[in-house]
Formats: sequence, C-alpha cells, structure tokens
Amino acid sequence: MLLTKECDYAVRIIRALANGTKKNVKTIAEEQYIPLKYAYNIIKKLSRANFVQSIRGRSGGYCLHMPLGSFSLADVVDTIDSNRYVSGCLHEDFACSFRNHPDRQCTVHRHLMRIQESISSEMKSLTMDVALYVV
Repeated sequence: MLLTKECDYAVRIIRALANGTKKNVKTIAEEQYIPLKYAYNIIKKLSRANFVQSIRGRSGGYCLHMPLGSFSLADVVDTIDSNRYVSGCLHEDFACSFRNHPDRQCTVHRHLMRIQESISSEMKSLTMDVALYVV
C-alpha cells in the first residue's frame, strides 16, 4: 500500500498542531516542509472532517479540533485518500477476469485481501496520539 504524498502531508499538518498551539498555514508549511499550495488544500479537507479547527481573524490560524487519541491514522488517510489498496484488483470497480469466474479463482487476490485487511486493521487501531508519540 502506497500512501500518497497528500496523506503524508496531512499527517505532518496534524503533527505540527499536536502540541495544542494555534498556527497559520504558512508556518505549518514551513515547519513541515510542505508546499504552501498543498498545505492550504489539505488543511481545508482536515477542517471539513473536523480534525482541525479554523480560527478567523487577525490572530487566527488553525488548531486541532479534537484530541489526538480520538481519531486514527486510518481516519486521516480516509479523509485525504479513500482509495488505499495494496492492489487495484481489490477495488470493487476493478475489471478482473477472475473475480466472477466460477472455474478460475485467483489465489493471489485472496492473499492480497488478507494483507489489505491486516493493514487496514492496524491503521484503524493506531490513534494519532500513539502514531505521533505524544501519549
């Protein structure tokens, strides 16, 4: 499974806000080495998902909207990129010749599905406080 650069940036943004401080996007982008145009787009997604709160005004910025222990790495990744499969064949819309063929079962697909379930389970169990070692 390959996490997108955008997912990596989302985790970095949360890391930048993990200590409870309020920061503006430019500061976050500079501290976390994220291109500013990406930072704006990603922080909007994180804000819409209620992980991050936008504070308006002259001394505004962004801060975490919920405790790090209340959401998982999977929650963050799903907010940014819901298409996280170890192989495209695991996606329900993938056109696979073997999927519905009664005489040809793909053993590789079965193994990939098991691996996918394991990765998903691990990501769901990993809350952001643990992922960021802020416990």
